[in-house]
Amino acid sequence: MNRPVLILGAGIAGLWTALKLAPRPVILVTGSPLGTGAATGWAQGGIAAALGEGDSPALHASDTLAAGDGLSDPHAARLLASGIASEVKALRALGVPFDIDDEGRITQGLEAAHSRARIAHVTGDRAGAAILAALIETVRTADHVTLLEGWRAVALVPSRIGGCAGAHLRGPAGETRIIAARDTVLAMGGAGGLWQVSTSPSGALGQAMAMAARIGAEIADPEFVQSHPTAIDIGLDPAPLATEALRGEGAKLIDGQGRRLMESISDALDLAPRDIVARAVHAARQSGRGAFLDAREAVGDHFPNRFPTVFAACMAAGLDPRITPIPIAPAAHYHMGGVATDTEGRTTLPGLWAVGECAANGLHGANRLASNSLAEGLVFGARTANALQSTSGKPQVALNVDLPPALPALALTRLRQAMSAECGVERTGAGLERLLGILDALTARYGDTDPVLAARFIVNAAANRQESRGAHWRLDHPARSETPRHTRLALEDIEADVLATQARPA
Repeated sequence: MNRPVLILGAGIAGLWTALKLAPRPVILVTGSPLGTGAATGWAQGGIAAALGEGDSPALHASDTLAAGDGLSDPHAARLLASGIASEVKALRALGVPFDIDDEGRITQGLEAAHSRARIAHVTGDRAGAAILAALIETVRTADHVTLLEGWRAVALVPSRIGGCAGAHLRGPAGETRIIAARDTVLAMGGAGGLWQVSTSPSGALGQAMAMAARIGAEIADPEFVQSHPTAIDIGLDPAPLATEALRGEGAKLIDGQGRRLMESISDALDLAPRDIVARAVHAARQSGRGAFLDAREAVGDHFPNRFPTVFAACMAAGLDPRITPIPIAPAAHYHMGGVATDTEGRTTLPGLWAVGECAANGLHGANRLASNSLAEGLVFGARTANALQSTSGKPQVALNVDLPPALPALALTRLRQAMSAECGVERTGAGLERLLGILDALTARYGDTDPVLAARFIVNAAANRQESRGAHWRLDHPARSETPRHTRLALEDIEADVLATQARPA
């Protein structure tokens, strides 16, 4: 019997996996109406793909490894770089209107840490929205896909024989149901919403990590959370983004006096890797100099047509980027870590798969290369779907499913403030210890909620990584270890750490 695959999440990774699974039946679960809760629609930069003359998959893989600061898996990097061209071709066949030249070839822009101009855009900064729209239209008419909109996964169902056997869902009116599945795919996005300043959807609270860990899955490299250096600082939550493509066009990072931020920091100037630029922007703001993105000369009057999303966000705040530099701040943007998987989406538990930002397959290492995220959802979504075609068997659902308590809104605000203060662009051992104490207090008052558990994985790993590497910068351990290592944690490791913390003298 060709049993349905259960997919939790409907961003680019979940939708592409669902489409690639045809004709195998799919149950696709999304807590929000399609297109409204996924970070994919907010992705401005585009898709990294070596499509032009003078470029190659080997160069793309090399840039990916360099950005990953010693922790990217070479095999995963090669798979992405060699596989993305065919996925871009498939998107064009679905009608995604990539920017093209007079001969119909995709034009490509330059972004940070890329050695070639290899980013495929849609109307400058609308790639994510355009791709998401095309995928949603296709999924809605796909005979093999059953959509459950407004249903939210709140727990995974353990199997009686070990592994995952489906998910417990909560509906729009609070009703609950269990869907049994031989294969369950997590495609639930990242954890950026755990920070006070973030470009992620507010619902991205690391639920996939928490849910997977509760039934025994391993978590990999959770300490590596990328800050985007050019969130638009206009007091919105989430913060709108000023795409990296602006710097690819020649926009400059400056302080309040008009001095360039990156001149004494990196030979690559404004196109240095994101972790380096984020720290420079953070330092300028901390010192009182301020930080701005100046696109007046590079883009100027072309802003409305070239970068309509950024232009609209600025104008809505009363700021005209054609004549005024854009105030910026680093913001939590992308989780390189997550549920540990191989390069076909298998987690460490039978029956449980993960793809997209919630998965840690080794591709991004310590610092994601710009515009590799949409590419990852496509390439590894296709690989996961291909691997799933050969699975079979009946789910063995456990009788009892424990549902975690919810974290009240005010407590979530406290958590987000603490994560930004102590586990942001810069970290210290003392600050992380204070943060662990806050997590203890939140758990004692509200129970073992998913956001706090996800934060524990991140903070525990950050406290134990006593070096600076990629997006993880320890002021008290600024040196980079000569021996790269990955973090692997399970729920029992976190529980043991909590007991050890509670046993310490006050």
